[in-house]
Amino acid sequence: MTPLRAWSRSPMLQDAAPAAVLLAICVLVNAPNAIVGNTAGTPVAAGQDGQLALWWAATALAAGGVVLRRRWPLPMLVVCVLSAGVHVAQAAPLMIIDLSVLVLLYTVASRYAWVISLAALTCLLLVAAGWSLYGPLPGPSEVLSMGPGLGTPSGPKEVMRVHRQASADAWSGLSVLGSALVASWAIGSGARSRRAYLDELHAHARDLERERDQQAALAVAAERARISRELHDVVAHGLSLMVIQAQGGAAALDNTPADTRTALETIVTTGRNSLADMRHVLAAVGEVDDAWHPQPGLAHLPALLTQVNRAGTPVRLRVEGSPVTLPATMDLSAYRIVQEALTNTLKHAGTGAAASVVLTYHHAEIGIEISDNGRARTGDAGAGNTGAGNGLRGMRERVKLLGGTFTAGPKPRGGFTVRAALPIQGHAT
Repeated sequence: MTPLRAWSRSPMLQDAAPAAVLLAICVLVNAPNAIVGNTAGTPVAAGQDGQLALWWAATALAAGGVVLRRRWPLPMLVVCVLSAGVHVAQAAPLMIIDLSVLVLLYTVASRYAWVISLAALTCLLLVAAGWSLYGPLPGPSEVLSMGPGLGTPSGPKEVMRVHRQASADAWSGLSVLGSALVASWAIGSGARSRRAYLDELHAHARDLERERDQQAALAVAAERARISRELHDVVAHGLSLMVIQAQGGAAALDNTPADTRTALETIVTTGRNSLADMRHVLAAVGEVDDAWHPQPGLAHLPALLTQVNRAGTPVRLRVEGSPVTLPATMDLSAYRIVQEALTNTLKHAGTGAAASVVLTYHHAEIGIEISDNGRARTGDAGAGNTGAGNGLRGMRERVKLLGGTFTAGPKPRGGFTVRAALPIQGHAT
């Protein structure tokens, strides 16, 4: 923003326009020089110049009050009231420039609290009432001019009529001036209430926007964690099988080439399956097009156990109770828990270890237990009792999200056990 443009938007410059408009209309419509000169009732050399100078000085203060109304509302209101008081003290009628009092009262009502603005309105009404009721009555020359052409009042009745007329004019002027003051205060107070309401709406909108951004950030973090768990489960399991098969193939390369060929075929198959699973995980967030492939579940456990058996670790599956159809999320999580636990067995149990998988279907939950008889690994960061590894942490988070329980740790006589219990929705008592 250029300095000239910033200067043109300053409040003082913007308020100078209405002040100039009030002053110009007053000069064109009210003709203050003629009115004030006639009110003075004295020759120009004797007193009209002084009356006009005082009137214009008070008028300049009123215009300055309008210009500075946003910076100092209350002090400028006092200045405008004093300016109008000087005009009235000269026995001159109220003119267009005296509307500055209404402008400043509006500003005070729109900028200050209701109590302060109402106190200002009350003070102005009391000043107006005092001026209307106790102000100067018509002077001797005005009273004498009311007689029936004799230069003196016709009698007590005529004097009473003059006083009644003056009292009626005072009450009429008070009602008009009071109504104008109340209307100005009401408009300013309404503007303040509307501005406060709009500020509240804007604040609420900002709060909603901030809350939306926070929810979006939490959703992104949750989705990122979910994708991380899925990728870890898929990649870790596939790579573990491939490494074990490659080691076995290298060992059998010289003596039994057929076993090496079988190991290579298993590596190729496992790699393709892991790549396909990874594509399915990414497809869930729109990274690839193949998003309609079904996710693995407990029904795919036989194929998983076959892969582990081919890798050289015997695995048995036992199902207790009557199997039930699980929700898709729970079915996938149960499969991933078994897959990750068997991956840890392949990596840490050692040669000659065997594993077992037990699925127990109860009325309200399904129990999952994966155990092996391999070497003790309490100090293992990946599978130890501390649960510091990504595999155990991912399993624990899955179970926690589903409202289940999870335990993992070494067995007293060697080996490792992972247990999870997942509540079956719709079957809880």
